[in-house]
Amino acid sequence: MGAAETLRAWRARGGWLLLASVVAATAVWAARPAPPAYETASVGRGTVRATVNALGTLQPRHYVDVGAQVSGQIQRIHVQPGDVVAAGQLLVEIDASVQEAAVAAGRASLDALRAQLDEAEAAADLARAGAERQRRLLRAGATPAHEADVARAGLLAAEASVRRIAADIRRTRAALQGDEALLGYSRIYAPMEGTVVSLEARPGQTLNAAYQTPHLLRIADLSLMTVWTQVSEADVPRLSVGMEATFVTLAQDGRQWHGVVRQVLPVPQPAPDEAPGAAAAASSGAKAVFYTVLFDVPNSDRALLPRMSAQVAFVTRQADDVVLAPLAALRPAGEGAARGYRVRVLQDGRAVWRAVRIGARDRQAAEIVDGLAEGETLILGERASGDAMPRFVL
Repeated sequence: MGAAETLRAWRARGGWLLLASVVAATAVWAARPAPPAYETASVGRGTVRATVNALGTLQPRHYVDVGAQVSGQIQRIHVQPGDVVAAGQLLVEIDASVQEAAVAAGRASLDALRAQLDEAEAAADLARAGAERQRRLLRAGATPAHEADVARAGLLAAEASVRRIAADIRRTRAALQGDEALLGYSRIYAPMEGTVVSLEARPGQTLNAAYQTPHLLRIADLSLMTVWTQVSEADVPRLSVGMEATFVTLAQDGRQWHGVVRQVLPVPQPAPDEAPGAAAAASSGAKAVFYTVLFDVPNSDRALLPRMSAQVAFVTRQADDVVLAPLAALRPAGEGAARGYRVRVLQDGRAVWRAVRIGARDRQAAEIVDGLAEGETLILGERASGDAMPRFVL
């Protein structure tokens, strides 16, 4: 082989060696892990509200269950559910035949007693005159003492008869007043202004009020509603009277109502439409006990109705115009540290851990009391970045 051929062979071999070196370097570069790409969020300012969440039921603040105080058959019902009634408006009429007969008999007895009283008073006047005459004759010695005593005893008996009949009249009059009241109860009137929200009676139904008052209907003032909220025993200590409460309903999507806590009941208690033992039974069968918290809300447009479900949030703390950080950026700063957290901050292109103190928090963000400034960049997480060049696989 000549010198020229040898030179060409070395050049060809060198080209292949150079190509192999490039490929090897590329493979090494491709095998190196890509630098992380961070998911970040900027520290800003805003409002954070710490809340206790619970479920509640809407009930009218003021309502009356209207019942019947007399037995009998319902003749007419003058209202239907949803009707708005005025105080004193006639609602229900019950057959009053028995009460009318009792009133008629009482009035007749009263008339007879009054006649007896007139007769007894006349007899007493006669006995009084006779006793006075015998007293004068006795002073004159014209009659024996025995006759005067008999006349005085007759007067006392006549006066006692008057008092007895007068007492019978008072007793009969009182009984008559009771019968007249029962007669009046056969016509049931609205005790308050409001809306008929339920009706349980039907025309022709026979009522028996001897043992308990039959429930006929409910009238409620729907302009003011009460939210009966069931709050877990773990959250009750965080609530107090006067605390702000908000809620939404399934029926009014997106609309929010506001109220103020009126009362925290000391024992579990069901809403008015629930059975009296429902709350106690539920609590005894569950691991957690739920206490009842009440607050009122105006309902001038009647958008809220009885028994609606409410998703309630009690505002335990609110901070306005404060430095906020998303909860996803917070990490515990160690076991047992009270409100101790740390975050990763992107500083000069590097991830740096920093301790922070937080205040109020909600489901999305927390108030930063110390450790961060507005405008800094927080690292929420990281993911492998895309390759800048295609990888070569040997």
